[in-house]
Amino acid sequence: MPKKFMKRYLPTPEKVQAMKSLRFLGDILHEPNLWHINRHSVARAFLVGIWFCFIPMPFQMIGAALFAIWFNSNLPLSVVLVWISNPVTMPPIFYFNYKVGAWVLNRPVLNFEFELSWAWISERLLDIGIPLYLGSLMVATVSACIAYLIIQFLWRRKIRSDWRLRRGQRAADQTS
Repeated sequence: MPKKFMKRYLPTPEKVQAMKSLRFLGDILHEPNLWHINRHSVARAFLVGIWFCFIPMPFQMIGAALFAIWFNSNLPLSVVLVWISNPVTMPPIFYFNYKVGAWVLNRPVLNFEFELSWAWISERLLDIGIPLYLGSLMVATVSACIAYLIIQFLWRRKIRSDWRLRRGQRAADQTS
């Protein structure tokens, strides 16, 4: 069952609330809905976490945590899902986002080599940045909505399957 699986691997509310670095949030972390594992909170967590994993920005986890609080989704799951984009997966994800943005803007995909210098950044920022962020917003929104719908569908399917199984067991118990 997905609920048992998630409870096994996600941190407990007490562990997160005990972190000194998060004390500035005050009583917000004591909101029980941020820790519930149900169809709605998990689906919203996927919506938030997957949306932020496709956005090229520093401190994605902080953004995901703030939006998880705002949307009342499962906080730890929202933050964990941001790690889909990690140092290994970021280059292909963001290059794909750039290509989508360039396609939407009807711009040619530039062949470029990344160079960590202010001259390169100032020269290429608009050429690469606008298609990158437009593509990122589009891919993030579509991916997050699809993930939300898939979680809703799979959770409902599991519940229906469990109901049918229990109904069959009750019918078998009554006939015996």
